[in-house]
Amino acid sequence: MLSVKKLCTCSIFPLAFLAASVNANETPPSNDSVKTDERGEARARIEPKGFLYGFGLGISGEIYQGYDRRVIPLPILGYRGDNFEVLGPFASYDAYSAEGFDFKLNLAPRFQGFDDGDSDVFIGMEERDFSMDAGFGIGYERNNWKVDVNAMFDILGKSKGHELAAKVGKVVRYGPVFVEPHAQISYLDDKHVDYYYGVRANEATSNRSFYQGENAVNYSLGVSVSTPIFFDGFTMLALDYTWYDGSITDSPIVDQDTNLNLRLLYSAFF
Repeated sequence: MLSVKKLCTCSIFPLAFLAASVNANETPPSNDSVKTDERGEARARIEPKGFLYGFGLGISGEIYQGYDRRVIPLPILGYRGDNFEVLGPFASYDAYSAEGFDFKLNLAPRFQGFDDGDSDVFIGMEERDFSMDAGFGIGYERNNWKVDVNAMFDILGKSKGHELAAKVGKVVRYGPVFVEPHAQISYLDDKHVDYYYGVRANEATSNRSFYQGENAVNYSLGVSVSTPIFFDGFTMLALDYTWYDGSITDSPIVDQDTNLNLRLLYSAFF
């Protein structure tokens, strides 16, 4: 089943995808040559400020039974300032920076959930809704290595859960092309897992048993490729492969333990 789920005029791409964008008419300096006390000045040169536009496409493999993938094509409209970035419903405020560290406050949508039209396995189940997360993150960059630790909490009260994630990657430059392989580990609490993968007592049938989710730890490997050479803008293609915890894959509405996500982003400044 190819499903376009809950379309809205917002982006599915985190602001981190824009953090490496560069002016197509400039050649960025190597991170190895930038001293820590020059980091702000270097970023000012290679990260333009102002309003931006573009488009995004996300194709996410789903692990639910009978729900093959989620496809979300969306326009992009956003803004980057000195400490504030916004892209659709994604927002990030750089509250503090020093010695290669960044402390940020983040807002991001959570494109999860289902309704009974997405798959036969959901018939008779209550809808699991899209939500919004807010939280904070700490990032560190040195010699092309990037480490990010984030804590995000459901602020709409859908799952009432939270996620903790740690990601490490390294940016490798090939002329105007930037490649970043990365690895991530994420912790989802039992409220989150139970909301999106659990089966409530009143939803149980002979073919769909009651299931109460517990906390889970998922692992991901991925790579992103970005460049400023196309159409005077910034283009990024990202792939991520995720292995899911048994607390999720043991659910009777789940029939896969891994998935593959693809994200394409193009943006340019007005």
